Amino acid sequence: MADRTSTVKSLSRSLAGDRGVAVVAPPVTNADASLAVVAVVPGTGPDAQATTDLVHRLRANAPTVGKEGGTLYIAGTTAAAIDVAGKPSAALPLFVAITVILALLLLTIAFRSLLVPVKAALGFLLSVAASLGATVWVFQEGHLNGVLGIPSAGPVTSFLPVLLIGVLFGLAMDYEVFLVSRMREHHEHTGDAAEAVTQGVARSGRVVSAAALIMVAVFGGSVFNHAPIIKSIGFALAFDVLVDAFVVGMTLVPAVMALLGGRAWGLPGWLDRVTPDVDIEGAKLPRPAPAEPERKEHEVAAG
Repeated sequence: MADRTSTVKSLSRSLAGDRGVAVVAPPVTNADASLAVVAVVPGTGPDAQATTDLVHRLRANAPTVGKEGGTLYIAGTTAAAIDVAGKPSAALPLFVAITVILALLLLTIAFRSLLVPVKAALGFLLSVAASLGATVWVFQEGHLNGVLGIPSAGPVTSFLPVLLIGVLFGLAMDYEVFLVSRMREHHEHTGDAAEAVTQGVARSGRVVSAAALIMVAVFGGSVFNHAPIIKSIGFALAFDVLVDAFVVGMTLVPAVMALLGGRAWGLPGWLDRVTPDVDIEGAKLPRPAPAEPERKEHEVAAG
């Protein structure tokens, strides 16, 4: 019993000496003193990086306490929130990699092109990065607080990047397929790469613009919600759709396709041989025979 009490007191003194700790409460033990709870108040807020560093530092020192006859657990609301925030951040690179690789594979098969899928993946990543940057600028750094009715600046919720990528990947690929499939269809039938870009934008641009404005209105309505998390999610989704549809889809995609010209619709020889030819545009279907002109019967009057 005395050894346990001594260990707990030593731990309390050690915690109080940490530069990130403001207050250490007296230990609270159970009946047989086999378990002690020591409340630690950090000198910074729960969302500060210094608090996260403090939690990691205390956990790194856990084996030291174990040598003294005890096991140290860092728990509580703040520590749990840090753990929950760390899981999506750790999984995000793998999630992005799998998403981009699958997009590259599927678009390569659909369009039989290597440059078009790479362009689509880069455009998607650009729109996501722009949306996350704008969300951090508004909600975390405190700009436009009065306009959007944000009570105070605070960190963006940890699962927002995963949610943003998961929801908007489908929308971004839809806009890409709408535009580029029309371009490829025209190119397959005419062989004119420049005219294919013009026809693709002319035939699909209004559909993409209308669909994007609808989604912006849907997501943007969440900005008027009183909950800061809902505000940030709605703002991020609406801003991403705007960037992806009008900056990437309606501006960068036609410009890049015009610069690439006929090179956009080719595959390296080795890749062409192993890529399935699904022929979405039906370019290899036999063309219908031209209709024969109707024969007009002329009546000849006998004189």
